[in-house]
Amino acid sequence: MNEPISVLDLVLNASVVVQVVMAILIFASIASWIMIFQRGFALAATKREAMEFESEFWSGKDLRQIYIDLEAQEEESIGVENIFTAGFKEFTRSRQQKNTDADRVMQNVQRAMRVAMSREEERLETHLAFLATVGSTSPYIGLFGTVWGIMNAFRGLAGVNQASLSVVAPGISEALVATAIGLFAAIPAVIAYNRYSAQVEIIVNRFDAFTHEFSSILYRAAHSKS
Repeated sequence: MNEPISVLDLVLNASVVVQVVMAILIFASIASWIMIFQRGFALAATKREAMEFESEFWSGKDLRQIYIDLEAQEEESIGVENIFTAGFKEFTRSRQQKNTDADRVMQNVQRAMRVAMSREEERLETHLAFLATVGSTSPYIGLFGTVWGIMNAFRGLAGVNQASLSVVAPGISEALVATAIGLFAAIPAVIAYNRYSAQVEIIVNRFDAFTHEFSSILYRAAHSKS
């Protein structure tokens, strides 16, 4: 009775084209897992820092002192801190200019915060496009390897006098491994992309709400001094 063929044997005995397909899918899977963990930690850190900053912001602490503390820290401001820094810096700069009315000041402030928020959204979406690409294309790449392997398996039957399942089964099995690897690469990438896209949307909505609230505070400050 023949011993069952291991998956490793199927991979090693596959044709060159199928092996190349498997190598591409394994590389895509490893890269997507690295990005999945990296994005998970980055989004968690952004949410945590946003909560901490908003707690300090609404504690009644002087906004200028908050701005000075952020400018003095060694780490680069990210997330809601960056939006606050951009808005307050533009507010201070515009107020120092002569013959600048309050409405023009607020237009400059809102434009600066929109630019900062757009950059933060772009940073949050880093690598999501790659995960989407892996999730959508890996099954098709694996299917290509499977079709190619099955073609070779049936083509090999041309030189066999008597075809049997034991003859064609190894070739078909090694071809199907490509589809399995493609699904293994695609499923986690799709799940991570959907999850992280939803989280990014929640964080961006939080940024947008803070932008409007901060704009209202600066609006009152601008018109009270005008």
